[in-house]
Amino acid sequence: MSNAIGDTIKILRSERGITQERLAEQLNISAPAVSKWERGEARPDITLVPKLAAFLGISTDKLFGIDQTAESVFYNKVYDTDQYYWGVEPSTMCYEVLHCLPPTRPLRLLDIGCGEGKDAVFFARCGYIVSAFDLSEAGLEKTRLLAEKARVTVNTFSANLWHYLLTENYDILHSSGVFAYIKPDIRAEIMENYKTHVNDGGLVAFQTFVQKPFIERAPEKETNAYPWKSGELFTYFHDWYIENCSEYVFDCNSAGVPHKHAANRLFARNIKELH
Repeated sequence: MSNAIGDTIKILRSERGITQERLAEQLNISAPAVSKWERGEARPDITLVPKLAAFLGISTDKLFGIDQTAESVFYNKVYDTDQYYWGVEPSTMCYEVLHCLPPTRPLRLLDIGCGEGKDAVFFARCGYIVSAFDLSEAGLEKTRLLAEKARVTVNTFSANLWHYLLTENYDILHSSGVFAYIKPDIRAEIMENYKTHVNDGGLVAFQTFVQKPFIERAPEKETNAYPWKSGELFTYFHDWYIENCSEYVFDCNSAGVPHKHAANRLFARNIKELH
């Protein structure tokens, strides 16, 4: 994975004649922190991203080195309507998260690839402290609108799965359906980053599509999707406590064409020691 955000910060800061000290002062952080970003030793906290992008005069997309990839163009188009492409009902995965780790205390949750926000907003309504990112700005805008309608707060930001590494810990990481966009050769690095940023006792709730010879290709026919093999997702968490893992086939009506998907679901907990 490249140091896309650090390189972007360094280039834009230099072009604008901004010192590391001035940038640090603007963000109320230390100059060595900025230096670490630019060397690729750390990433900015997500709460600083909007302010950092605004000060440098760029979008958060450009800050993360996000290009207008085929999937971002596709989803910006299908999300740019009053209707919700995936609906507004939360995934059944959300109820399993509530069962495994209910918000009986303040719990931080990150929704990875939140789409139009139906799951992220549901979690916020249940009392979790929710952050969510996606590649599609249109999807993020609909997430914000859905959150506003529900009178809850979801901290949204734009990021690319390929480049965005977590730099802070969460109690729960949730993702449904977007891992198909992760190329096989970078999956191990991304999953390892996720694992190192889940608090002790925390949970991952992940779903990814898997390839089956008896399931026809989805009607969207995305050329930049990379289906996983059955059980592949589980192997990255072999050293965690597996709450539940399953494979199933479900009906889908995206693109207005009835079809089926095969998927794996994983609920795994980070347990340092048994009590």
